Amino acid sequence: MRSSVFLMLGLSLICSFAFGQADGRMTPELLWKLGRLSGAALNSKGTHVAYIVRNYNLADNAGTSDLHLIDLTSGADTVVAQALPSIDSVQWAGSGSAEKLFVAAQATKDEGDSTKVWTLTAADPKLDVLLAVDGGVSNLKVSPDGRQLAYTTDVKLDQTVNDLYQDLPKADARIIDHLMYRHWNAWHDFAYSHLQLVKLTEDGKPGPAKDLMEGMRADCPVPPFGGTEQFDWSPDSSEIIYTTKISEDPAQSTDSALYIKSTGNDESARLITPNMPGYDRDPMYSPDGRFILFHSMERPGFEADRNRVMVFDRGTSVNRDVTAGLDQSAHSARWSPNSKRVYFTSETNGTDQLFEIDVVTGDLKQISAGRYNWELISLFPDGKSALVTRQDMIRPSELFQISLLDGSVTTLSHINDRAYSELALPTVEERMVEASDGQQIHCWVIYPPDFDPKSDKKWPMLTFCQGGPQSQIGQWFSYRWNFHLMAANGYVVIAPNRRGLPGFGQAWNDQISQDWGGQAMRDILSATDDMANEKYVDRARLGAVGASYGGFTVYWLMGNHANRFKTMIAHCGVFNLESMYGSTEELFFVNWDLGGPYWKGGEIGKKYERFSPHRFVGNWKTPLLVIHGEKDFRVPVTQGMEAFSAAQLQEVPSRFLYFPNEGHWVMKPQNSVLWQRVFFDWLAQSLKPTDE
Repeated sequence: MRSSVFLMLGLSLICSFAFGQADGRMTPELLWKLGRLSGAALNSKGTHVAYIVRNYNLADNAGTSDLHLIDLTSGADTVVAQALPSIDSVQWAGSGSAEKLFVAAQATKDEGDSTKVWTLTAADPKLDVLLAVDGGVSNLKVSPDGRQLAYTTDVKLDQTVNDLYQDLPKADARIIDHLMYRHWNAWHDFAYSHLQLVKLTEDGKPGPAKDLMEGMRADCPVPPFGGTEQFDWSPDSSEIIYTTKISEDPAQSTDSALYIKSTGNDESARLITPNMPGYDRDPMYSPDGRFILFHSMERPGFEADRNRVMVFDRGTSVNRDVTAGLDQSAHSARWSPNSKRVYFTSETNGTDQLFEIDVVTGDLKQISAGRYNWELISLFPDGKSALVTRQDMIRPSELFQISLLDGSVTTLSHINDRAYSELALPTVEERMVEASDGQQIHCWVIYPPDFDPKSDKKWPMLTFCQGGPQSQIGQWFSYRWNFHLMAANGYVVIAPNRRGLPGFGQAWNDQISQDWGGQAMRDILSATDDMANEKYVDRARLGAVGASYGGFTVYWLMGNHANRFKTMIAHCGVFNLESMYGSTEELFFVNWDLGGPYWKGGEIGKKYERFSPHRFVGNWKTPLLVIHGEKDFRVPVTQGMEAFSAAQLQEVPSRFLYFPNEGHWVMKPQNSVLWQRVFFDWLAQSLKPTDE
């Protein structure tokens, strides 16, 4: 049986490589032809928007970036620069006729390992080189007066074995004395990301760079996901506030903090978040200079705690939670131009919406609406509208201007209009399902483009198991777990916002912690059973798919699904909780979500026994596709290897798709297309119609 399965898989894979798909539907190849919005900036007058589009060439297995400039007075969208290797950031700075757009971009290959900083004006959109930095520039942020540059670059502070033993230049080893020696997808490189300051002379020439974090074995931004949002200039350009994490035990701590550093003297940085042991990050000065807002999580060690908006009063040095009592998290907070209100996005019932809150009264107002994920970029200078992006499960992000008065929307970019004009589109619906404990589970259901509920046709169904474990299934457009593509391939998809996902109150979010194999699993099975009762679903062709915690879910279901599913796919999933604890890097995550190390025994030990998928391998019978990357250090590759070995040794039809140079995500274009082809090939073979 196993040999015939693999023979059919191989033949089908060859055919899919040779012919691909047509008929006006989304394909893996088309996903990589879509332009990807990757950054945007609004000028101080509110007349021009600069934005970046990343384009990929599948044959070259690489991408390039284009810089666009929209004149909002005329609507003209001009491509200012094309096919740059990459553009790190764009930002307007200065005032009046002196305002310029600053662009940090990677130099071409023949120019070596450097980053160039260009400038242009709206009146003359021609790029002029301001600065070139060997070794690279990341997270460029220009002072409001346009006369100083702040950026981050790596500074080597730790010694390699070759530094320590210079007579052994070919020694290839590491001496490790502390945890966090590798993180997400990279080993510690003996360097730290430090803030650099460059002052421009009167004639606009750059002076020497100054390290604002000299000697600190700490990073700004905090890895792995931090960017320019983790530091900010004061309105008078005299100081910078930045985020960093200084801890003797970073593997078990989430205690990032905010420091203010003067740019005019060498005084020590000032800490403004003492006695706040959770995540504190993303600071922003108010336009009037009186306050600093930032995001903060109260509980130490909990990376998915409620994300608050704190406001620091620069006069009294007091921090205040302006979102106190709000049962939801806030993200991407921005000041109104008059410094009286804060705007932010928040997960809400399977979407991300834009909200306004009064800093003094706490009055809350929802601005946006609809089945979308909105992301806030900046406020227009009149305070009446905002620059935002919007995406959904069917279509990736585009730029919009949204009225803060009535929520009306104007489309600004048209990156993928042409591609979508020729596509047959799936439909998306919301569905509420009763859980085993009587609670209501919000679910998204995605139907194929030619789905007709009145037809007698029965469709195969996929249950999507979300990762995180605390990460809402919102209206996002993924380039791997793409619901549009799943539906285009003929699958009905049920995606339940099971216990542990934000957007439904903090209690719902928190319930998964230390209950990984409990109510969340019952929620997924409840949603599956409810959807499978529909007459158009073929109960004999149900599959379960997921990544990370979703991969854990798949492995757990392999031993506990009571014959519901015909096939399973797990990407970078947790298989053995005990070996996972000993090999992952951010121990604060597993300490919170699993309760601590397995060797503590007692109730914690019992949870490891009850929830770890490897305990139920004896029940495995369902065909399983395992996908994992070698450079995944959050969920180490041995988790996938253990699961594949368990399936093979029990003669369960199984396949292992292994990526030696990918991490928790598959990022390279051709690897991503291969991922999709193997994914859908496995489903096509294992969810064949019952009458074939």
